[in-house]
Amino acid sequence: MTLFTLLLVLGWERLFKLGEHWQIDHRLEPVFHRRHSFSMMRTLFMMGLAMAVTALVIWSLKGILFGVPQLLFWIVVGLLCIGAGSVRLHYHNYLKAASHNDVAAHQAMAAELTIIHGVPVDCSEREFLRELQNALIWINFRFYLAPLFWLVVGGSWGPVLLVGYAFLRAWQSWLAKHQTPMARAQSGVDGLLHILDWIPVRLAGVAYALLGHGEKALPAWFASLTDRHRTQYQVLTSLAQFSLERDPHTDKVETPRVAVALAKRTSLVLVVVVALLTIYGALV
Repeated sequence: MTLFTLLLVLGWERLFKLGEHWQIDHRLEPVFHRRHSFSMMRTLFMMGLAMAVTALVIWSLKGILFGVPQLLFWIVVGLLCIGAGSVRLHYHNYLKAASHNDVAAHQAMAAELTIIHGVPVDCSEREFLRELQNALIWINFRFYLAPLFWLVVGGSWGPVLLVGYAFLRAWQSWLAKHQTPMARAQSGVDGLLHILDWIPVRLAGVAYALLGHGEKALPAWFASLTDRHRTQYQVLTSLAQFSLERDPHTDKVETPRVAVALAKRTSLVLVVVVALLTIYGALV
């Protein structure tokens, strides 16, 4: 059921999910707007509540009508939690504005794409484009690769782990957009996601290392296994940059396109690996 759900969700997301309607971030905004105090305990409570509701629904649908309602619920959860939705619109709007040399518009869209980690102040255009590439690599990880990981490792309770991860991702994005850095730090969401992203980042890093310069990327990946000082964002994007070095670009349109193409290839590789492992497990 996991593989079928994953393939259906990814196909639907690619063809039809171009806005906020099927995005859990959008659905949770009314809940987030009512939060006026922030702490890690509150964050854990809200995440636990979301996971508990998901688990209760899965349990209540078990065995009904040959599992069809439960499968439909898996698909709905996958559509809400996997895929970038509105972020893809920001990316396409950026490309459109950049191709027309609309500086104000493309900078506004770039700010939306880099909102989680930001861009260094007074950086050169080359550094800015590199950070934009990194942001797009990270968006692909946060909205596709990491959710895929939690859905798969969760087994029959995959949607529960998926909802928990997607909730923290949405909470972090909302805090970055609507609250101060102090409130975001008090919420503890960055620390929680740092822990949850540790294994998925290393698994995604393998794909980036193999797609890039192996003689440089693989030693860097092995070093990342014991790296406790850098953020997961820095680990993943540094590995991805080994692949992006093959085609250095300074063009504000082609540079992000190269990063997105690499991210898509990596996602495809990991989906194929999951499919092969699932088929192997079913046959053995």
